[in-house]
Amino acid sequence: MAAGFEPIAERTTVQDSVYQQLRHALMVGRFDPAQVLTIASLSKAFGTSNMPVREALRRLAAENALEIAQNGSARVPIVTRARLDDLCRARIAVEGLATELGAPRLSTLDIQTLEQIMTDQKNIGRDDSIYELIAKNQAFHFTIYRASGSEVLFQLIETLWLRYGPYMRLLSTHVEPSMRAGTMEPSGRHQAIIDALKDRDFTRVRDELVADIEATKQTLSVICPTDAGIKAVDFSSFGKAS
Repeated sequence: MAAGFEPIAERTTVQDSVYQQLRHALMVGRFDPAQVLTIASLSKAFGTSNMPVREALRRLAAENALEIAQNGSARVPIVTRARLDDLCRARIAVEGLATELGAPRLSTLDIQTLEQIMTDQKNIGRDDSIYELIAKNQAFHFTIYRASGSEVLFQLIETLWLRYGPYMRLLSTHVEPSMRAGTMEPSGRHQAIIDALKDRDFTRVRDELVADIEATKQTLSVICPTDAGIKAVDFSSFGKAS
């Protein structure tokens, strides 16, 4: 995905492939708030007919990740501070519970996986894609949430992260200059989560995870506008590092 959408090769998996790639792109913040996505542009980017794109947009709209216009085009939801507050309240409730259930079930190997993800985050350099950093952050959190063993909670979390995508776009735009300059310091919250896991202090694990969500919310509260103008999509540069 670093260079953009991938062409779909197998006809039997066209619809799912389009849906999964769009879903991931939304979740890691590759689209601007209020950005318009047309079926024609997406079909061209994927090298498919309109039908699988239309179906993927419909499915994403059902998850409240997109808004569909009468002409079939889709729009990324606008960002507001009120929506940010609402989403973060829900994230803390659902992800906090998943952490309570998942933390005691994480094995030594799982904790090593979390440590490797954190190391990868630190090693992402100024020439790498900001979306690699966001994807690593997601991998860290989702490793903990999957351990909860709750399919329902995990599905709810994925839906919340989908709706959080436009805010991740704002965050990536905010931190990318520091990343390019080599002055960005990775959050210490992930290390604090790992330390609490090693101490088997699971209440502290949840508290540190909630603090991580709240710290991101605090940053976003400063840069989040009350609305965002609609921007035309440019697929020629989509997914390329700026």
